[in-house]
Amino acid sequence: MLVDMVIDGIDVPEDGAEPIDHVGELLQRVATGDQAAFGRLYDMLSPRAFGLIVRVLVDRSQSEEVLQEVFLEVWQSASRFAPNRGQGRSWVLTIAHRRAVDRVRASQASTNRDVRAGFRDLEVAHDGVAEQVELRIEGERVATALSALPDVQREALTLAYYGGYSQSEIAVLMGAPLGTIKTRMRDGLSRLRAEMGVTA
Repeated sequence: MLVDMVIDGIDVPEDGAEPIDHVGELLQRVATGDQAAFGRLYDMLSPRAFGLIVRVLVDRSQSEEVLQEVFLEVWQSASRFAPNRGQGRSWVLTIAHRRAVDRVRASQASTNRDVRAGFRDLEVAHDGVAEQVELRIEGERVATALSALPDVQREALTLAYYGGYSQSEIAVLMGAPLGTIKTRMRDGLSRLRAEMGVTA
């Protein structure tokens, strides 16, 4: 059985045979409408993409829906992949991450609307409810502060704190050196504190 090992972005079988097709090459074939290449790409990356999505969403049924959306987007936009700007694996996993975060934001917005509507009809305040409101307000402050960060800083912090990825894993996902990821996270946290008015 072949076990994918990530070595400089190249998939290498466990037995040391010839490297499996590069994801970037498969994407270029998918861009021409090659369904066999798309099937191979799906088989190679769907487990990793699904794992990433589940880490963000937790809910498996929503994660399965998002996974379908991700590979539909890959099929439709493979021609936009630029091999000279990054690895194919990172490109696909970035789409998966963004789709998952979009789903979280949409769910949060829906929940916030429901909560606001519920409070308009509520006559008696309860301590537990007030506590939930405070947590939601704080969550909204964090989301607003995150949205003010540059994309690369926001993505690194989101992968770390919502996705549970280590800095090394984030470096692989984003196709950037580990030192660059550490700098982005440090600068991002510093700017996040400033956006939220945290001095310590």
